[in-house]
Amino acid sequence: MKQFTFSEMNRSSGEILEAALIEPVVLTKHGKEKLYVLSAREYHRLRGEPSPARAYSLHDAPEEVHNELMSGIDAILENKKPDV
Repeated sequence: MKQFTFSEMNRSSGEILEAALIEPVVLTKHGKEKLYVLSAREYHRLRGEPSPARAYSLHDAPEEVHNELMSGIDAILENKKPDV
């Protein structure tokens, strides 16, 4: 796990936040851990919440998912970009 000081966060917040999207990072002050920064996905995983990702079969997909899928398939068959 990467570790950064509060001062480093002030200077390089974008870089540190990008790192936190890959793995949790710890922010320290006076050498002591004060905060952890982690992605929403990791936060929900740690809380034991179900993944927001969903999988459907062609027969049980919601209408909007089905329509988007069929639009993409049609675009591939017609060799053009899908309307997304």
